[in-house]
Amino acid sequence: MTGIHFLLTYTCNLVCDHCFLYSSPNVGGTFTLRKVRQVLDEARKIGTIDWIYFEGGEPFLFYPLLLKGISLSREMGFKVGVVTNAYGAISEEDAELWLEPLADLGVSLLSISDDSFHYAEGEDSPAKCALAVAERLRIPTAPICIENPAVQALEASKQEKGQPVLGGGVMFKGRAVEKLTAGLSRRPWQELIECPYEDLKNPSRVHVDAYGHVHLCQGLSMGNMWETPLSMLVKNYDAGSHPICGPLVKGGPALLAKQYDVEHEEEYVDECHFCYLIRLALLDKFPQYLAPRQVYGLE
Repeated sequence: MTGIHFLLTYTCNLVCDHCFLYSSPNVGGTFTLRKVRQVLDEARKIGTIDWIYFEGGEPFLFYPLLLKGISLSREMGFKVGVVTNAYGAISEEDAELWLEPLADLGVSLLSISDDSFHYAEGEDSPAKCALAVAERLRIPTAPICIENPAVQALEASKQEKGQPVLGGGVMFKGRAVEKLTAGLSRRPWQELIECPYEDLKNPSRVHVDAYGHVHLCQGLSMGNMWETPLSMLVKNYDAGSHPICGPLVKGGPALLAKQYDVEHEEEYVDECHFCYLIRLALLDKFPQYLAPRQVYGLE
């Protein structure tokens, strides 16, 4: 494992249709500085972590905490990435105000959402402004451009398993299942026999949230690090003995549905769509491993 990704907060200034965390201005779940320190201490104990990412929700909503988290991470020798929608970059002067401290702290990658889910097409958006200013400040950047799903057959995302989502199509989990699946072509459930996006057997990174959940995929938890230290969870993790990951590794969402005798439809848009709905049906059976409920659209 080489990466720890903070879900610094589930709160976001936007309510995007494709959000696989159901982020919005109305949800809770934000780290404290003490908890940030705990995660970083555990990351150092793991011994193989190179990268620390700060994501959300929208991490810039808690800007002092973000800056302190970056500073602590850099002091420990980690490379740092930040993911944002750059909502505060309403002018180049303002963008520089927000981004210059990141340059001073040595952020290694700034990923900025710049697509139609966040801003109108052709708009001179805060994202474009932030990208231009970040380039001038010599902060390495990567625009995140997620394509709207088309009615025709969907093309799989191009990123390697376990890598941050920086482009490609919508991933059908979270709010995307509710908002974006209507009218899309579908495949028989029997064909959905693998997880094409996450290496659940040998994960290269996890996401951690303020509730302590250690996500292998959004809403699929390795365990809770406030109950068992993160370094121990990682050391003792075995996909085969995990009640959700075990079936997914062996036979994808099709096997997960069979193993727990979950009633389901005959066709789904893709593996994520099927897996998400099966997990939603199993929430009450496995609350420790399918959490938090809010990433399933439940309070």
